[in-house]
Amino acid sequence: MSRFIPTASQTVGPFFHVGLAANTTLGCLVQAGAAAGDRIRLRVRVLDGDAVPVPDALVELYHADANGRYPQPDGIAGMTGENHRAFGAFCGFGRLPTNTEGTCVFETIRPGAVAGGGALQAPHINVCLFARGLQHHLYTRIYFEGDSSLVSDEMLALVPANRRATLIASPDAAESGLWTFDIKLQGKDETVFFNL
Repeated sequence: MSRFIPTASQTVGPFFHVGLAANTTLGCLVQAGAAAGDRIRLRVRVLDGDAVPVPDALVELYHADANGRYPQPDGIAGMTGENHRAFGAFCGFGRLPTNTEGTCVFETIRPGAVAGGGALQAPHINVCLFARGLQHHLYTRIYFEGDSSLVSDEMLALVPANRRATLIASPDAAESGLWTFDIKLQGKDETVFFNL
């Protein structure tokens, strides 16, 4: 019989704004007028189980360019303002904290279809979410409403049909080029998260 007592688990944060969120230039994944593809703005809103905005979450994005190719920078996880732009007009990686309304807005391009699993995957954005109370970060995807390739996406097909809407961004009716996506941490219409 062991005499060791397990260490109690600890909740995480909120400390992201101290260091990881200091560089707001990481919210722009594309240089002005330099990269191919449709330029978009993506507003991500993080909500808790009571649909209350989470004002101190950290959202990271990684996605392919308009041709479905992922940039391969060295040390992508530790990017700063300098090396964020060092390898071209589109970096593919972004990181922003949420504000008091639980939102952050990224400037990027709409990704193209990505090769994988023997078939093309529908255009999507990979998301990693850090938030207080989470012992592990969460992974999800953002797809685009109205994309005809959603019906053949193998990853989306793994998600029950009644939950797929939680992975779909919608165009903003009032502002051209703006897409909105809500991440609901739990409760009704909880976002689908992937166990990676």
